[in-house]
Amino acid sequence: MNFHLEFTPKSFATKISHHQKLLLIGSCFTENIGTKLKHHKFEVLENPNGILFNPISITKSITAYIGNKEYDETDLFYQNECWNSWEHHSRFSHPDKEQCLQGINQSHQQAHAFLKNTDWLMITLGSAFAYTLNFPDSIPGENRSGADGDVVANCHKVPTDKFNKKLLKQDEILIALQQMLDNLLIFNATIKVIFTISPVRHLRDGFVENNRSKAALIQAVHSLVDNAKNLFYFPAYELVIDDLRDYRFYAEDMVHPNYAATNYVWDKFVAACIDEPSQKLMKEINTINAAKSHKPFNPTSEQHKKFLQLNLERVNELSKQHTYINFEEEKKYFK
Repeated sequence: MNFHLEFTPKSFATKISHHQKLLLIGSCFTENIGTKLKHHKFEVLENPNGILFNPISITKSITAYIGNKEYDETDLFYQNECWNSWEHHSRFSHPDKEQCLQGINQSHQQAHAFLKNTDWLMITLGSAFAYTLNFPDSIPGENRSGADGDVVANCHKVPTDKFNKKLLKQDEILIALQQMLDNLLIFNATIKVIFTISPVRHLRDGFVENNRSKAALIQAVHSLVDNAKNLFYFPAYELVIDDLRDYRFYAEDMVHPNYAATNYVWDKFVAACIDEPSQKLMKEINTINAAKSHKPFNPTSEQHKKFLQLNLERVNELSKQHTYINFEEEKKYFK
């Protein structure tokens, strides 16, 4: 008896290649995929604003990259002995105002240059729930930013009474995404966009509310993707919720997909979205990565020296065959 109905995503008509660049933005699931892409030597820029969940913050950040927005002190506020930005993850927060701004602006400048010439943008939407500023003037600190009603990307542990929580409507999400895409295609006419919905369950919102949130995101995305040649949908959410469909594929919090689930989705992503020459190269890179993970019993032995030499020759050969990939780290490791 078969207790599992496997779901195989439809292959993309146009696939990702090692020759191409990818910008990934969105929820923490984005970083799982981004880490694996970088591990396989793809040129990737990941979450220049840090982790983002709601579609308004995601579209706002991409629009800021397009316009090469420069942030100043009026965009920051002081809370918990740090300077923070409502549009950025707390990894940019800093006790020194200038260092906070420097980190934000350097990241945006890099994102602007990268997005101008990138081939793929992957957007992972996490939740249709958004938090809007309620009474920003009551936020403590010598500098206050934001306006009443602004959607924030991160609450930075500011007390909850300073925000209103709302479930974005499908039309709101669709309009925000469409406006961003219109600007994006003017900025980079050849870019291709992959949408995914994060399989992370936002159960703090409630079971029913989480499903309403995911449904709004899915419907809005498919309204865009269904009739566009340069837009794609990868069903990460469906693979975890409907294919794996078991709590054993979640971490202890029962919210985040675990290592096995993430690898399962990754394997499906590779098969559906990455071209065959790149898949072949990924297998060779995996061999090198496995060799780097090897812990020698005796690092000074002749056997280990031969092991290093063999792998260095393998890396040098790959480097000659694929000059567009940087293998310098691997060369240093095996020397």
